[in-house]
Amino acid sequence: MAVEESKTKVTILTGTYRIKGSIDLLPGARVTDYMSEAKEFIAVTDAEVWEVIGRQVFTAPFVNVNRDHIQIITPGSH
Repeated sequence: MAVEESKTKVTILTGTYRIKGSIDLLPGARVTDYMSEAKEFIAVTDAEVWEVIGRQVFTAPFVNVNRDHIQIITPGSH
């Protein structure tokens, strides 16, 4: 039986970029739990990548984000 995952919208801040998109969480899981168990990269789907100052850099159906560069991650797309 397959494990059901749900898309959770997140906003990620790195030193250079603001990334909006979705991550796959197990139902009832927290973003904190996801990050503590994440490997070197996290998969973000339906991604919008913005410079911190506001200019959109690109959109992509999928990007890998190096967790070492993540300064802030929050649920929701702000």
